[in-house]
Amino acid sequence: MRIGGELWDLSRTVPEGVEPEPVEIGSPDGLSILRHSTAHVLAQAVQSVNPEARLGIGPPVTDGFYFDFDVAEPFTPDDLKVFAKEMERIQRAGQRFERRVVTEDEARGLFAREPYKLELIGLKGAVDDAQDGESVEVGGAELTVYENVDPRSGDVLWRDLCRGPHLPSTRLIQNGWALTRIAAAYWRGSEKNTQLQRIYGTAWPTKDELREHQARIEEAQRRDHRKLGAELDLFSFPDEIGSGLAVFHPKGGIIRQEMEQHALRRHREAGYHYVYTPHISKSDLFLQSNHLVTYKEGMFPPLRMDEERDAAGEIVKQGQDYYLKPMNCPMHILIYKERGRSYRELPLRLQENGTVYRNELSGALHGLTRVRGFTQDDAHLFVTPDQLEEEVAKVLEFVLSMLRDFGLTEFELELSMRDDEKEKWIGSDEYWSTSTDALRRVALASGLALTEVPGEAAFYGPKIDLKTRDAIGRIWQLSTVQVDPNLPERFELEFTDRDGTKQRPIMIHRALFGSIERFFAILLEHYSGAFPVWLSPVQAVGIPVADEYADYLGGVIDQLRAAGVRAELDASDDRMQKKIRTHTKQKVPFQLIAGEEDRAAGSVSFRFRDGTQRNGVPIAEAVGLIGSSIDRRVQVVTADDLA
Repeated sequence: MRIGGELWDLSRTVPEGVEPEPVEIGSPDGLSILRHSTAHVLAQAVQSVNPEARLGIGPPVTDGFYFDFDVAEPFTPDDLKVFAKEMERIQRAGQRFERRVVTEDEARGLFAREPYKLELIGLKGAVDDAQDGESVEVGGAELTVYENVDPRSGDVLWRDLCRGPHLPSTRLIQNGWALTRIAAAYWRGSEKNTQLQRIYGTAWPTKDELREHQARIEEAQRRDHRKLGAELDLFSFPDEIGSGLAVFHPKGGIIRQEMEQHALRRHREAGYHYVYTPHISKSDLFLQSNHLVTYKEGMFPPLRMDEERDAAGEIVKQGQDYYLKPMNCPMHILIYKERGRSYRELPLRLQENGTVYRNELSGALHGLTRVRGFTQDDAHLFVTPDQLEEEVAKVLEFVLSMLRDFGLTEFELELSMRDDEKEKWIGSDEYWSTSTDALRRVALASGLALTEVPGEAAFYGPKIDLKTRDAIGRIWQLSTVQVDPNLPERFELEFTDRDGTKQRPIMIHRALFGSIERFFAILLEHYSGAFPVWLSPVQAVGIPVADEYADYLGGVIDQLRAAGVRAELDASDDRMQKKIRTHTKQKVPFQLIAGEEDRAAGSVSFRFRDGTQRNGVPIAEAVGLIGSSIDRRVQVVTADDLA
């Protein structure tokens, strides 16, 4: 249940005069409680089988949960089977989850043999300083322990340091859970700490929902962009270059270039100015922007340069530290600041496909979605305070229309706001109120579903995050619209207002795709490699029935190329059926086949991605149909898609 906005166990006493709000198990909060309760059952099962296992943390995560353990030997898949069997026994026993408020001394006594829990006890009340997942253990006004109690004897069978809440009983976990995989993870996310064994699992209210989730996972694995990238020869990660650094092959380069060129045209039409900035900068810039204070862990180590020595080897000029840039915004600010600005120039919209570098941990890297070098389609807009709402509305409308161009249609918004702990934020209450209200009005006017999240804003301003749902129902966060008065203040940016006074602009950070690499991966998985024709590396391939028809079909391919179509003739020695299989696997939208009848009639036969055909299409009509499908940015899988 929810009491005053806070989640409580059902066993707690409701304060007099307070009406509890029920929490359904299928709601987002309900699923988190179910999954965290299942994580406790996993940990109890592991320690039942292996009493020497020491506990890390076990938070709910998207679609599931995990728990970390310090054990002498790494877990094996056979271990998971043993743990699952013990979990089934605990689940059927109907053990009660009972909450207990303890002092720090009591907690230290209860967890004297759990070194990682002892470390977390010192974090009580320090949720903001805790790593991901640690807030499920500690934080808030009280330190609490959850004990699994035998419903018959009342004996405490197992316990964990935990904020809760939990299900009333393990029996409510039902049978909609499964253990999924084993991984290694450093304690508190630091490579300096002990490497623990992590067990992942998933939990759902019913077995049917579990099966639906497992089917989605299987489909996601079939669509994995890393697998498709290799099969379709789009990109790779050569060991010689280094982890998290991708190279795009010719076919992948075509897709990426089409994405970038389309975005370039749309941005110019919307009044954006493209700029270019270096990949590195002296440390002074990132000190002034505060990145070297707040983001140094995420930056690559410095390059020491410009040092000069005399003939005796003595330093006559001190060197300077240069850093690979983790963000583009400080350099865009310098472009704004290069000369005086008038209110007549605002809003000023600067756009760059700027490559940035972030020192991600190797364990966090994941194909193109988490890399160390990536290109942001980054825009920074400088506006007067009274232009803020109108410009944010234009940005959101622009972002939505651009994403629809790429075939994404389902969106929702999240408004990140300040909470009541004023010491965590900078800026006046008036600024926070007016800027948050402006973003809220823009979000509501869009007609999209809106979730408001207190406490998730950056320390200097609110933001809107746009999320999209892909073809198999997964939610991806893409674009962000962030209001920022902080950097203009740090860099003392000004514009001359109508009355001649110097005023401070507000800066809007806007990443449309997030990063081009990550958006590439999302589209690749969304389409399962079968891109719309306009993005397909090869848009049409000619397959002659026999060698004697190659010249005829080659002439058709020449006409397509002259019309701007990426078309190829397969004149290899392979048999026709093998050519069809090869290009079907490569997901080419149009296979054009020609034999004697087509040559005699001046036509071609279309074969589509689903294996259907349309025969005897006159050459001029065929060229027009393919060109039209490119111009309309349609997804051609069958003959019906050409209509």
